[in-house]
Amino acid sequence: MTAQNSATPARSIAVEVPVRVPADSTRAGSTQAGSVPSGATRAGSAQPRNGTLLAALGIVAFSLTFPATVWGLDGFGPWTLVSVRSVLAATVAGGALLALRVRVPARRHWAALAVVGIGTVLGFPMLTTLALETSTTSHAAVVVGLLPLTTAVISAVRTGNRPSRAFWAAALVGAAVVIGFTVQQSGGAVSTSDLYLFAALLVCAAGYTEGGRLAREMPGWQVIGWALIMCLPVAVPVAAVALVAEPLQWTVHGVAGLVWVAVGSQFLGLVVWYRGMAEIGVSRASQLQLAQPLLTLVWSVLLLGEVLPVAAPVAAVGVLVCIAVTQRVRS
Repeated sequence: MTAQNSATPARSIAVEVPVRVPADSTRAGSTQAGSVPSGATRAGSAQPRNGTLLAALGIVAFSLTFPATVWGLDGFGPWTLVSVRSVLAATVAGGALLALRVRVPARRHWAALAVVGIGTVLGFPMLTTLALETSTTSHAAVVVGLLPLTTAVISAVRTGNRPSRAFWAAALVGAAVVIGFTVQQSGGAVSTSDLYLFAALLVCAAGYTEGGRLAREMPGWQVIGWALIMCLPVAVPVAAVALVAEPLQWTVHGVAGLVWVAVGSQFLGLVVWYRGMAEIGVSRASQLQLAQPLLTLVWSVLLLGEVLPVAAPVAAVGVLVCIAVTQRVRS
């Protein structure tokens, strides 16, 4: 995922809170605990629920990304798929920004937007697409299951937030479950595709952290929208070269996969995801992603016909327990 919001009128202004205040206790237009008027308490209590719902919708969208990428590779080369999806998503986002006459973000936000673009628009899609050329969707899904812990660590370093010990314990157990599942499925070997996936974790976690921070000062759809626009000088020439250099087949699966990763994963999913992170905090929202590999496993069976690993139910129980704990403890 400024003093003046460049999007729509009549919105409250979000203020970055001091380190002492928990990340999920403050959002746009709110004040610190103890100074909130009594009439605002009830409305404020619904905010964590709304944020969790929005973040969960983002996870559902992201869980379809790997199956859709495999479909996209049915008709397009990896560089074509990633660059064209970025151009298409930027076109949708740019149209929305123009229609609503959104002003260019303040210059102090450009560096953070660049991190969002490099991490979530270019880096993660490219690295995971390269990995999926040789890896199964189910294997890639469980490796990327480490993203919540990676995001929580980078967020703590970047923002200065210090989640509780119970939070870290649950996050580490969840990561251990994912790692154990991955090692069991891969036979203990680390392949080139795994290296691509581990690199994807780092760049995506950085993009999520910066996007979550920016979503407190501007709407989430503007965060990803401007990040997509900033990536156009790279995406357009790469797309032009890739369309000529790589094989191209206009298959139904290929087009459907391209459309989903461009509009569903690259834009709409990130819109609700960044908004959710802004409301409940980056660390807590990131733990919802522990459910993402499980959802992707289901889609891989339903959409791709892959065989569901025997260890999946065991991993599912462990992961869901960790999600419940991280959502209840103070982060």
